[in-house]
Amino acid sequence: MTDLRIVFMGTPDFAVSILKTLVENNYQVVGVITAPDKPAGRGRKLNESAVKTYAKEKGLNILQPTNLKNEDFVADLKALEANLQIVVAFRMLPEVVWKLPAYGTFNLHASLLPDYRGAAPINWAIIDGETKTGVSTFFIDEKIDTGEIILQKEIAIEDTDSAGTLHDKLMHAGSDLVIDTVKLIEKEQVITQAQPQTESPKTAYKLDRDNCKIDWTDNITNIYNKIRGLSPYPGAWCFLKNGEETLDIKIYTTKIEQETHRFNIGELVVSKKELKIAVNEGFINILELKLPGKRKMDAKSLLNGYQFDVQAKML
Repeated sequence: MTDLRIVFMGTPDFAVSILKTLVENNYQVVGVITAPDKPAGRGRKLNESAVKTYAKEKGLNILQPTNLKNEDFVADLKALEANLQIVVAFRMLPEVVWKLPAYGTFNLHASLLPDYRGAAPINWAIIDGETKTGVSTFFIDEKIDTGEIILQKEIAIEDTDSAGTLHDKLMHAGSDLVIDTVKLIEKEQVITQAQPQTESPKTAYKLDRDNCKIDWTDNITNIYNKIRGLSPYPGAWCFLKNGEETLDIKIYTTKIEQETHRFNIGELVVSKKELKIAVNEGFINILELKLPGKRKMDAKSLLNGYQFDVQAKML
């Protein structure tokens, strides 16, 4: 059995679960690399990453480089004498960093590679209507998410899953997969496989305002998938035209009602208890949404205090 000295690299909550699992399994984590603190909120108070918060609690050695090629950072990294690096939801590493340890640097990615390489694999798997996804560990190379696969685990996507629920499923599956991967490295029993070459692998593009906007002319299933695939973060959005107002709103939870109707696409059908949007093949029934400057709320709460114009519609 190899005596592993691990450097862990990660930033968000997803990465914390994996770091926690390594610590609880008594692996020697000699350093934690995470993003620099960022100013947040009205007071611009410095906000530390979820990984940093956990690493501080456990008394782990923390480095927060702004430049991963910086000579001082690379020297500090070398001084840790790690022989394995594990990367989870971090950023692209320069060759001088990922080639450093004797046993390499492996990444945990929240998809079944080669599909959904990129920044938002959890969101896009749901947006695209997939019924399965998974987690992959692979050795990092010079490109993004292209290295040789060590292990993979498949996870079913239920038609009620949101990005939030799937995130948690993959986080737990990823924790197990990382431990299984570390055990193989520890025993020097790793057998890797090159990623399959496909003509058009599905891509997990970075989410932005344009690709998070709801297209109400799309088919009912695609709209439903887009909304749940962007919930709770960053949230699918659209414009609400209500009388003289045009509001930028976010929609988080819906259900589908497939039926024939004569309403115009985007037209609102409002009752005391329901807020529905007419689309091709039926209605999108809004269960949870957020108006600008307001907290997230269920549709019933909104209907108690908000007046909709008879010609209100979603754009």
